[in-house]
Amino acid sequence: MPEMRMTDVGELSLRCAVQGAGPLVILVHGFPESWYSWRHQIGPIADAGFTACAIDVRGYGGSDKPEAIEAYALERIVGDLVGLADALQPDTPAILIGHDWGAPIVWNSALTHPNRFSAVAGLSVPFSGVPNRPFTEVFRDHFTAQGKFFYQEYFQEPGVAEAEAEADPREFVHRMMYSISGDVPPGDYFDKPLGATFLEGLPDPRPTDWLTEADLDFYEAEFRQSGFRGPLNRYRNHERDFEWLQQFAGQKIEQPCLFIGGECDPATTLFGAVSDPVAMMRLFAPKVEGHILPATGHWTQQEKPEAVNSLLLEWLGKLPVGH
Repeated sequence: MPEMRMTDVGELSLRCAVQGAGPLVILVHGFPESWYSWRHQIGPIADAGFTACAIDVRGYGGSDKPEAIEAYALERIVGDLVGLADALQPDTPAILIGHDWGAPIVWNSALTHPNRFSAVAGLSVPFSGVPNRPFTEVFRDHFTAQGKFFYQEYFQEPGVAEAEAEADPREFVHRMMYSISGDVPPGDYFDKPLGATFLEGLPDPRPTDWLTEADLDFYEAEFRQSGFRGPLNRYRNHERDFEWLQQFAGQKIEQPCLFIGGECDPATTLFGAVSDPVAMMRLFAPKVEGHILPATGHWTQQEKPEAVNSLLLEWLGKLPVGH
């Protein structure tokens, strides 16, 4: 079992689940998740000769939870990973693995701090380079201006999504995870009009072997104590993130990269914008190795832990780091 510890990363402290010894591998989760999202990966990575460190991103679980929206800008969260690497293994570059929001966090950490991070893997969300405009402009053109619901628009107004999620955290996490998993029959449950709520129209979850009642117990307890403001604030920083990243325009991720997507995951194709995410990534990360897992939805490492672990361990074993 991993050791739970609080680590001072500079601006605040993060709760980390740490196991093993060797080169540092930092695991970064997405929304609405936790260090626990990596429960199937921590042990195998540690057993392979690495220090596995799965964090609660700021705002989640046991980590510090600043109130201000701007405290969740990408630049600040990337700074947390730099501070964590400095605290745990100051003399050696770390390896990053991220899923969902954790993927853009680790992609951009590797892009902006190439000397601190020697390799990077992202699950679900491919790297599409430094943006040409804030993502808010993109989804408002494609959804909001057309009178269509888009979850990130719904998340913009502070307090609205918090109220829906915090009314029943277990129901929110369960419905969200189930609705974009590989277990759901084809059907766009998010195709609804502007003004709908997030949960409106989502299918009733059925039992799955990858998301058990015990797993839901854990997530429910985490979000009942942490709330959803910090996690949702991440979505309220697209303009700040865009402005910060412009200084890196034209740069590529030159380190070894791994991408693992899901065949049934809308995020893997950037909501249908790219037909071949691995080919697209090669434009921005030339050393990428890519895999698309069949019959897999958004929760890649939880839905298909054996397949993900096999790919991660094979990739980690090829990296030029000491074991």
